Parts: sequence; structure tokens; C-alpha cells
Amino acid sequence: MGSILLISQTALELGFQYALVAMALFLSYRILDIADLTTDGCFVLGAAVSVTVTAAGHPVLAIPAAMAAGACAGFVTAFLQTRMGVPSILAGIVTNTGLYTVNLMAMGWKSSASLMKKDTLFTLSKGLLAGTPLAPFWEQWHELILSAAATILAGVLLYLFLGTRLGLSIRATGDNRDMVRASSVNPTFTITVGLCVANALTGLSGAVVGQYQRTVDMGSGTGIVVIGLACLIIGETVVGRRGMGRGVIAVMVGSVIYRFIYAIVFYTKVVPVDCLKLLTAAVVALAIAAPTIKAGAGLQKRKLAAGRKGGR
Repeated sequence: MGSILLISQTALELGFQYALVAMALFLSYRILDIADLTTDGCFVLGAAVSVTVTAAGHPVLAIPAAMAAGACAGFVTAFLQTRMGVPSILAGIVTNTGLYTVNLMAMGWKSSASLMKKDTLFTLSKGLLAGTPLAPFWEQWHELILSAAATILAGVLLYLFLGTRLGLSIRATGDNRDMVRASSVNPTFTITVGLCVANALTGLSGAVVGQYQRTVDMGSGTGIVVIGLACLIIGETVVGRRGMGRGVIAVMVGSVIYRFIYAIVFYTKVVPVDCLKLLTAAVVALAIAAPTIKAGAGLQKRKLAAGRKGGR
């Protein structure tokens, strides 16, 4: 029973932490309609900056530093796309490739970095309520509470931002760039701001995960974009896609559900853990192709109905 509780608690913690990546993809993929492949490298960048700054004795400063680094990565992708004429997918690939060297630099030219015997936000907050009646509860659940608070706060701020004039311009850019340009709004600016905010959220996710796991390596971001898309699609299937508020809630719900699925697979060994990313990729592909599959099935159904009617 204790192991099940521990697995569930860990799934919730990781679910909230990785929900920030799904939130970033919600902004770039759903709202801006841009396939931003900077995510994998940007996640490692946020974790690398967070771990390095935390190792220097500044765990609180590590969070905005990681977000700023992520925003810079988003700016480079936006610049390549809007100013240099590079297609969005290739712009993300180019930035992601360059981030490999940048991440090595952030980790002191090492393939990994750790925070052994260093204080993090999670260790510093553990004794926050020491000596109070809530101390036992807080010591057990403080990591989950901090993770949930960071993600919920980011979601609320994103929701409020998308309701501002600039946020509405970003949403309009994803719907119809020509209309936005005709309305005297510069789509280059809105795309740049949108990608900077999205990658800042990805950097924040990497920063929180880096301090939570107390380590980072060059391979920790592999497949993050696929996992984020899986969380986004699962959440939208459960919660729905109507409205910005529902969309923000959907990414959190989807991320938690995905992590619980991961935990169940890991605990029951129904599917080998090494095959989980392949399963995730298949789920994402089927979910994205679902409208086309549904339309094709409807067309075939109408053809069969017309054939039977013609035969009669």
C-alpha cells in the first residue's frame, strides 16, 4: 500500500512539472499553429541553467534564469522563422541543434551535472513549517504542493495574458496572419512574443524538474515534445478544447493522466518501460490523425449506403 501511495505521489509531482511543457505546446502548437521543435533542447537548457545556478548557491534565482534562457531560445527560433525566412519546423531543428553546444556550456562542458549535497527549492522548503502542527503533512507533501503551485500559477498567468490585447493578437495570428496584418498588427512581433513565452514555460519545466531530480544530462530532453503533445491531446480529449481556460486546465489534466498511465505501466509491467515512448508516439499519431480517420470512415460509410441504395 505504501509503494502505491509513493508511486501515485510521484506521478502527481511529475505530472504537474511536465504540464508546463504541454502548456508551452498549447501556446505554440494550438494557438500560434506553429510546430516548434525547440522544445527538446530548450527543456535541457532550462534544467542545465537551473542546476548550474543552484549549484552556485542560488536556487531561487535559478528559476527566472532558466525561464530567461528558454525565452532566448524561443527568440532565436522566431528570428529564423520571421526574419530569415526559414520554415518553422526547420527553424526549430536548427535552434535545437545549436542548443546542444549551449547546453554543454551551461553544464561546464560536461554531459551531466548534479546537485548532490546542494540545497534546492524543495529541500529549502521542507522545513518551512517545522515546529507547527502541519509539519508532518508538509514534509511529506511539500514537493507536490510546490510543483502544483508553480504550474497552476503559470497557467493562471498564461490565461490572463491571452486575455490581454497582445494575447488576443497572438491568438488572432494563429487563426489568420493575413487578417492580423491587414489590421495593422505585426505578425512578426506576435509570433516572436508567443514563441518566447512558450519556450520560457519549457525552460521553467526543465528548471523545476532539474531541481526536483537534482540532476540533468544531455539526454533528459529526448522525446519531450512527443510527451508534451500526448499530454495535450489526452487533456483535450478529457476536458475539451473550447475556451482558453479549458485549454489551460486540459494540459494539466492530460499531463497528470499521462504520468499515472506511465506509473501503472511501470508498476504492473504490462508493457515494457523501454517501449513506453513508442506507445506514446503511436497514441499521439493516432490522436492527431483522428479527424482524418473519422472523416474517411464517414465517407466509406456513405459510399456503402449509396451502393446498397443503388443496388436496390
